[in-house]
Amino acid sequence: MRNTTKLKYILQLYTASLDMEDDGNIHLTIIHKRTGESHTFQDKAYSVVIGKAFGYMKKQMKEPLK
Repeated sequence: MRNTTKLKYILQLYTASLDMEDDGNIHLTIIHKRTGESHTFQDKAYSVVIGKAFGYMKKQMKEPLK
């Protein structure tokens, strides 16, 4: 699955903030639109960060909402 498609699915459930530090680390913070729960992912590669967030989203979808 392409990163743009993963991001599209993420944005349906989460608000996302993307940032990069001077050393090149990319931070993706997602905030669930219903619960307000947030989680941050970081790595040097954009595709890895999106993949981590997408995996997290799929795992959270299997669990019942709090």
